[in-house]
Formats: sequence, C-alpha cells, structure tokens
Amino acid sequence: MASDDASTWLRRGGVVVLLRHALAPGTFDPPEFRVDDCRTQRNLSQEGRDQARAIGRWFEARGLRPAAVRSSPWCRCVDTATLAFGRADVDPALGSPRGGTPDQNRQALDGLRRRMAQVAAEPGRFEVWVTHMFLISDLLGTGTGSGEGWVARAAGGELQRLAPWPG
Repeated sequence: MASDDASTWLRRGGVVVLLRHALAPGTFDPPEFRVDDCRTQRNLSQEGRDQARAIGRWFEARGLRPAAVRSSPWCRCVDTATLAFGRADVDPALGSPRGGTPDQNRQALDGLRRRMAQVAAEPGRFEVWVTHMFLISDLLGTGTGSGEGWVARAAGGELQRLAPWPG
C-alpha cells in the first residue's frame, strides 16, 4: 500500500488529513499575540488565501468530502479551513503546541491520538484537521510546508503517515 496516493486513502476512510495552514508569512506570532484577536496574529497573505481555495478545489475535483473539518483556533487555520471547505469546527487541541504548557501540550496530543484512533474505526469517512507545523511534527515526526500535510491513521497504538497530501 506504500504506493497508494492520498485520494486512495481518503476514499477508504478511517484516516485524517493533518494539514498545515496555508501561507501566512513570517515565523512566530508577534509578542502581543492573542488567540481571540486576529489583528495580533500572523494571518494568511493573498497567496495563502488563494492556496486555501486551491486546497478545497483539490478535494472537490475528486469528489472527496470530509466528514468533519477541525481547526486550530488560530485565525490562519480557521481561515484556511473556511476558505477550503466552507466550515471549521474550532478545536483548541489543534492549537500550536508552542502556545501552552508542557502538561497542556501532552494532554492535547494524547486527546488527538485518541480521536485519530476513533476515526480509524470509521471506514468510509475521513476528517481534515487544519493545524500548525509544530503539532504535525509532534504527532508524526515530520513537518510540512504551508498548505501541505499528511494522510495519517492510528493503527496498533501508533500513528502512521500513509501519504503526503496533496501527494
């Protein structure tokens, strides 16, 4: 199955696309950052907004509709999800792990692993989680570029990278 592409895995279901938000120039949020105020955050550039719309077109062109679209509460993630899929269920566990204490981060990661195991038990459906490079790296051991991600699943207590997205 190593040669299978992202769309094949998504059709099978039981997987999650861990997607890094679209292009938001810069590296870290400014010192005055507040998660409840988009004016204090790095936000999507025009290129990032176009990239987010292209993400949605990729799924639409293949007739793939996620059962759920979950997003970090950071504005660049919510905007990516909304522009791509027209919806976003905000999930604080998908927030940047650089925004919490080590104990909060561990609890969030444990919760995400449990949720991924629940999704794995649901063949025929998939979810998209829009988040941050650091969180993807913490879960899967690798990062991604802006607007890119991994199709992944939980199996045997471990998380598996199945295919790069968009592949």
